Amino acid sequence: MKLFTTRQIATLDRLTIEKEPVADIDLMERAARALSGWLLKELPGWAKLQVLAGAGNNGGDALAVARHWCESGRVAEVYLLDSGKPLSPSAEINRQRLLRQGKALLQTIASATDFPATDRETVILDGLFGSGLSRPLEGLPAALVRHLNASGKRIISVDIPSGLMGEDNTGNPAENIIRADITLTLQFPKLSFLFPENEPFVGEWKVLPIGLLPEAIEQTPSPWQITGPETIAGMLPRRSRFSHKGTFGHALLIAGSYGKMGAAVLASRAALRAGAGLLTAHVPHTGYQIIHTAVPEAMCSIDPSDLMFTEFPPLENFSAVGVGPGIGVKRNCQRGLLALIEQSPRPLVIDADALNILAENREWLKKVPSHSILTPHPGEFRRLAGETENSWQRLLLLQKMASDYQLVMVLKGAFTAVALPSGAVCFNPTGNPGMATAGSGDVLTGIILGLLAQGLSPADAAIAGVYLHGLAGDLAARDLSQPALTAGDLTQYLGKAFLEIYSGKEREF
Repeated sequence: MKLFTTRQIATLDRLTIEKEPVADIDLMERAARALSGWLLKELPGWAKLQVLAGAGNNGGDALAVARHWCESGRVAEVYLLDSGKPLSPSAEINRQRLLRQGKALLQTIASATDFPATDRETVILDGLFGSGLSRPLEGLPAALVRHLNASGKRIISVDIPSGLMGEDNTGNPAENIIRADITLTLQFPKLSFLFPENEPFVGEWKVLPIGLLPEAIEQTPSPWQITGPETIAGMLPRRSRFSHKGTFGHALLIAGSYGKMGAAVLASRAALRAGAGLLTAHVPHTGYQIIHTAVPEAMCSIDPSDLMFTEFPPLENFSAVGVGPGIGVKRNCQRGLLALIEQSPRPLVIDADALNILAENREWLKKVPSHSILTPHPGEFRRLAGETENSWQRLLLLQKMASDYQLVMVLKGAFTAVALPSGAVCFNPTGNPGMATAGSGDVLTGIILGLLAQGLSPADAAIAGVYLHGLAGDLAARDLSQPALTAGDLTQYLGKAFLEIYSGKEREF
């Protein structure tokens, strides 16, 4: 699914109106039917809808929803915020339609004394301000938002919570943004929905299609997208009857140190589960018995050091190389990593302690092989790239770093962002909070390494690896619960994740 900025979405609305063609009021009616259909299905019959509408088209959507709600025989109160501006033409048409229907109580909010009271059965529908908002709320609108947030009632926002910007919320006061329980977003989620600091405002979000012109969507360029299962299915290699272990590559994993061999075990198991034909784990001398016992399918390359990674075997025998899980950051280890990035003839998968070493030696980033895959969590990325004020700024920095250094950057977290050297960014929809557990990142490294070894491009290996990693976590959490999830479970459920992809199951956003 392509993602667009709020300006681009407005353009797509306009192109749909012009080229379908369809009148603005009729496009608004489509949105209202999608919204009211969801509300009528999901809310109990006794619920009273308290509709807060602004002067723009977002308010027009809300007014039309109130009419549909009342047509079904349910109760609605409608409050129209007086912003000192006339209603948009389509919003005015829907106000008149609501008046002619005569079933909803319609009132105007001109001052704080007009703020609505709420009762136990009330559900608030927020249609005050839409995605066209360009500056923080203040004055009466901000006071109304604070009043609604303090009501303790369930709030459902139309398209976007009032007061929230679609991308950059730098300097936007949190107290002046609606805190929705659910956001019913039209056609596309907004980029700001994917940032952790905005979760208290957006709540759970649902995408409701409203039939924007497919040709306009296809022809409008955007660097942003959310990965879907059909995309992943097209990336994964198909196995012929005459395949053998050499067909699916030989991966080298450099991992582990004294006291941190678990990271090497987790990543090794994941690489093999991801389909690598052969795996060699390069570990310190004290770790080879652990690998032989825990991962009997893996071969071992043994470092001269008893404690850590200091050197690596000849690289020409391997189709993919990963480095970092549990290796530590000691001086000898740093020298070994520098030699590896200088001598590697192909892209590397770089994670964990290898990233921490790069953060201490940022000038080495220029030496990292082109299209290498770096998989930082937010703390590691901050050390690598510097401080930012919020997730939007961090996303732009991630995009710039991928482009400047020609790297594939995987910023881990909810909606993991994979930034490509081309400037494209793919957000991942799979995964859950149960995966916030020790070793989860080591499993991801192994999955990406295993896919890269099979001949996937670095971009495809990163995008598919992140998706499968999250999907395995979702399947595991469904059976085991989120609190009980461990990193080892992700590897165990990776096979089921592949089966779900191959079966072509769709996932709902």
